[in-house]
This record gives sequence, structure tokens and C-alpha cells, in this order.
Amino acid sequence: MGKRDNRVAYMNPIAMARSRGPVQSSGPTIQDYLNRPRPTWEEVKEQLEKKKKGSKALAEFEEKMNENWKKELEKHREKLLSGSESSSKKRQRKKKEKKKSGRYSSSSSSSDSSSSSSDSEDEDKKQGKRKKKKKNRSHKSSESSMSETESDSKDSLKKKKKSKDASEKEKDIKGLSKKRKMYPEEKPLSSESLSESDYTEEVRAKRKKSSEDREKTTEKTKKKKKHKKHSKKKKKKAASSNPDSP
Repeated sequence: MGKRDNRVAYMNPIAMARSRGPVQSSGPTIQDYLNRPRPTWEEVKEQLEKKKKGSKALAEFEEKMNENWKKELEKHREKLLSGSESSSKKRQRKKKEKKKSGRYSSSSSSSDSSSSSSDSEDEDKKQGKRKKKKKNRSHKSSESSMSETESDSKDSLKKKKKSKDASEKEKDIKGLSKKRKMYPEEKPLSSESLSESDYTEEVRAKRKKSSEDREKTTEKTKKKKKHKKHSKKKKKKAASSNPDSP
């Protein structure tokens, strides 16, 4: 049985396209786009000038709006001017009425002025006395408040000093109690009997004693270590000499 021949003939695509002939294009070609109708430079200039000028209808609408706005402004001004004139006229009328009423009242009060002048003088004197009393009271109250503030400040300073002294005493007592715990063999000393110089001398003496005790303990430990090393060496020598003897 032989094998089937599955070979396929090769077809050149370029040759196939040439054999088919020119393709009919459905849309416009590049040549059509390049050959399109174009406006001249003069026509372009005319279009730009028209755009700058704008439409006639818009210009007319703007003119009408400006005219209406001007009319409204004139009306508003007339109203304001009429209102200001009316207010000024009202003020003048009020002034004239006040002057007339003042003249009538002056003629009527001239008869009563002689009787009321004495009463007014008495009232003025009474008011002056009242004002003097009020001033004296205010001055006394201010002085009393100042003295109270000064006394309060002095009391606060005294309290602060007392609190500081108490805190310092407590610190000294705490320091002495700590020292007593460190050195219980020594006798306790009262903080009141000790002065500052005695206190510093005692602290220095205690520090010296503690340093001497530490040095003694370190020397003892060193001596013990040396003694142990020497005894070990002797034992090693004795052990090495024993097997050689027989």
C-alpha cells in the first residue's frame, strides 16, 4: 500500500492579483481628495473680516439693550434725587418748627426762670456733694483692695518659704536614714545637732572607711588565690616524683 500524496501546489499571490485585474474601489481615492475644490486667498480674507465684524442682528440687539439700560439708570437717578430733596425739605421744616417752639417756650419760661434758678442751684450743690462722697468711697475701696492684695501676696510668699523649708528638712532626714541603713553599727545622729561642715566631714570619713574595707577584702581574696595555686603546684610535683621512685 502506498502513501497518499498530500502535496499542494504553491500559488504566487502577486501573480494571482495581477491576473484578477484592477480592483474597483467603492469610496473616494487619494486623487479625489487632492483635487477637491478649495477657496482662494481673497475669499478666506472676506470670511475672516465678516467674523470680526459679527452679525448685524447681534449688534442691533446689543444697541437696544444699552438704550434700555440707560433709561433705567436715568429713572433710578431721578428717584434718588427726588428722595434726597424731599428728606432735606423735611429736615428744614423740622428745624423751623423747633425754632418756633423754642421761642414760645423761652417767653413762657422767662417768668418761671427766676423761681426755678434757686431750686437749680440747690440741686447742683446736692449733686456735687453726692459726687464727692462717691469719689471718697471709691478711693477707700481701691485702697482697701490694694492692701488686701498686698497682704495676700505676703501670705503666699510666707507659705512658699515654709513649704521649701519643710521639703529641705524631709530630704535631710531621708539622707540620714539611708546612711543609717548603710552603717547600722554607728550611733544615729540628730539632724538638728549636726551642722553642714560636720555633716560633710562625717560623710567623707565614712567613705574612707568603706574604701579601706573594700581594699582589705580584695587583698584577702588575692592571697587565698595565690595559696591555692601554690598548693596545686606542690601536689603536681609530688605526683610526678612518686612513679619514678620504684
